[in-house]
Amino acid sequence: MSANTSADTIAQRGHCAAQAELVDRIARLTVAGDGVHDTRVRQLHLIRMGAPTECSPSVYEPRLCVVAQGRKVVTLSDRVYHYDPLNYLVVSVTLPMIGQVIEATPDKPYLCLRIDIDPAEIARLIVDAGQAPPNEHSGVDLGLYAAKVNTTLMDAVLRLMRLLDTPQDLPVLAPMALREIFYRVLMGDLGHRLRALAVTDSRSSRIAKAVTMLRQRYLLPLCIEDLADELHMSTSSLHHQFKAVTTMSPLQFQKHLRLHEARRLMMIDGMEAVTAAHRVGYESPSQFSREYKRLFGAPPRAETILARGAPQG
Repeated sequence: MSANTSADTIAQRGHCAAQAELVDRIARLTVAGDGVHDTRVRQLHLIRMGAPTECSPSVYEPRLCVVAQGRKVVTLSDRVYHYDPLNYLVVSVTLPMIGQVIEATPDKPYLCLRIDIDPAEIARLIVDAGQAPPNEHSGVDLGLYAAKVNTTLMDAVLRLMRLLDTPQDLPVLAPMALREIFYRVLMGDLGHRLRALAVTDSRSSRIAKAVTMLRQRYLLPLCIEDLADELHMSTSSLHHQFKAVTTMSPLQFQKHLRLHEARRLMMIDGMEAVTAAHRVGYESPSQFSREYKRLFGAPPRAETILARGAPQG
């Protein structure tokens, strides 16, 4: 066995041991059951699912997801991304997507940690790290990507998880651990995508700002010309670059936000379909029903009846 082969074997064993520790730590902290579990670290959330799930539409805010066990897929328009213990997922801009856990059992549940991303923190980290920011003419990339989990990122994640055992250390050491995790992501093969969206003068950051504005104003009528003026962009440039980052036009993006919110109002708040449609800005119930079915695969009334008839818990 060559020296290189021996070193690779040792590294692989170390990575497997680290993954096993991460599985154990998340499992112990999520014994209460399936779902999302908050932690003492505001940005850190743990997820456990004991069985595969149905496709679940949701609006994903910027986040980093690291799977310890099991497998999940997310779909953005016609693009499908898999993430598992070998790959982490970065959502660098708010995106309406559909997620589904595809590998999980009661004995071997899907276990994942999610770290919410604050673009302002990423921007400060870039400055502190002395990295060269993208220039004004840098291109734009999709605001979602999956990349390989390497040893340095796994070690940083474990350091953060271990801190949960010593709550008295969290105020001082948790911010340092989070910074290291984000630094490792920024230095990864696809880290430039996250970096571009956090730098004020880049084209990508303008699209991130457009996404934020649409998120805040999704109930209001959309005027592309006004939005482009606010961003100091031409309408054609805004349309082209927005689609490169989100796979959608601004108008499609707003429509998806409205439909996702309507679905939440029906499924969680128990609102009738017609009322939810009006709440999110639809004047025509038939148009709402058509667009809802096109996005989610079933008309709103059918989904509402199914959800209300499903057993709880």
